[in-house]
Amino acid sequence: MNMGNDFVENHTFDELHIGQSARLLRTLTPHDIQAFAAVSGDTNPAHLNAEYANDTLFHGVIGHGMWSGALISALLGTQFPGTGTIYLDQALHFSRPVRIGDTLTVSATVIAKDTQKKVVELACEALNQKGECVVSGVARVLAPAHKVRMPRGSVPTIQVFDPEARFNDLLAMVRHMPAVRCAVAHPCDEGSLRGAVEAAGYGLLLPVLMGPENRIRALAEEFALDLNGMELVNTPHSHASAEHAAALAAAGEVASLMKGSLHTNEFIQAVLARKELRTGRRMSHVFRFDVPLYSKPLLITDAALNIRPTLEEKVDIVQNAIDFARLMGVDVPRVAVLSAVENVSSNMPSTLDAAALCKMADRGQIRGGLLDGPLAFDNAISAEAALIKNIESPVAGQADILVVPDLESGNMLAKQLEYLAGATGAGIVLGARVPIALTSRADGPRSRAASALLAQLVAHHGKTGKS
Repeated sequence: MNMGNDFVENHTFDELHIGQSARLLRTLTPHDIQAFAAVSGDTNPAHLNAEYANDTLFHGVIGHGMWSGALISALLGTQFPGTGTIYLDQALHFSRPVRIGDTLTVSATVIAKDTQKKVVELACEALNQKGECVVSGVARVLAPAHKVRMPRGSVPTIQVFDPEARFNDLLAMVRHMPAVRCAVAHPCDEGSLRGAVEAAGYGLLLPVLMGPENRIRALAEEFALDLNGMELVNTPHSHASAEHAAALAAAGEVASLMKGSLHTNEFIQAVLARKELRTGRRMSHVFRFDVPLYSKPLLITDAALNIRPTLEEKVDIVQNAIDFARLMGVDVPRVAVLSAVENVSSNMPSTLDAAALCKMADRGQIRGGLLDGPLAFDNAISAEAALIKNIESPVAGQADILVVPDLESGNMLAKQLEYLAGATGAGIVLGARVPIALTSRADGPRSRAASALLAQLVAHHGKTGKS
């Protein structure tokens, strides 16, 4: 087939002759395996779970057999004979596994033609980089009757989002760290108790469960949760649970706190009542999200604690988020200070705050990050949107941190990412002497375990918002 840089051209039935052939090359990657599993629904652990695959006959992860078959289909449909080809039949014999990193040379050779029916038979095979045949067979197709020359189409992009893999990446960050002693305040529903138990199972915390003991044990029995080895402090109600948890943190008996099934205000007020837990910073909340359509983790602050923060309070909110992002491995976090527009306007106070925060960063009043604002949400996360609007910024399109104008806008943004964009998230409160894993009552156990992980990371580094 003749192919320029911008055009593709097929082979008609009349142009094909016995012995004529074509080929393509393709290297198997982990992304190929994940994409094929996502499209086909074939989630056999032999292809996706390295621990399981190591114990199989093949001693490691292998590609789906039909991935190799799909390459034959791609060759026939796009190159040889190409556009207009209709599959009639395909026989395949699989002789060897294909492993990640293997490069296949896929070929198709004309072996027979039926002039009356316009049917062509092609011998197909795929060889690996060692010259070994991994799949072979014969295809029968209706070859194109008419010549087609057309612009080359762009290859569609498949976004493969694996929450399990993202969580495992998080676990890898703290694998070398011992579990921290954590006071879990009032874990009196299935989600909060299961989250604490699972976090303990991952080695993230040594939970001190505080709440009505009979109620907690009944929950554990009802949902088959193992509390063996866990400390349980009997408190009569949620208020007492919050106060006792804060007292343990103030006395240095626990290194972190975790919210159970009580209201956020009740829990945070108990922390604020302990002067020993205060620092020179205002406490603020940070969401960490893995978003399917964004290339890196995204932090949002403050969407849970400070309702309408002042400029001075936003300084602490931004600094807490920057310090946290640096703990997460981002050397110089890019901070987008959000508003509805990109221009500073006295009619929109959030734009004034954004401009002031950026100037304060220039003067060293905010340290460790690269700030820009005001930026609208699209410009903060989309380089294309920023380009269209002629915004030149080292932050636009590649933000690590989104600073929202107030709690209402931040809370709506966070929940939209979770419920409409499929993001997976965790949350933590910074600015106190100990980190606080702050979860929503609607959060599942995995989100709660991820929040405990963030608290473990901060607790070990000892940076929770000290001035």
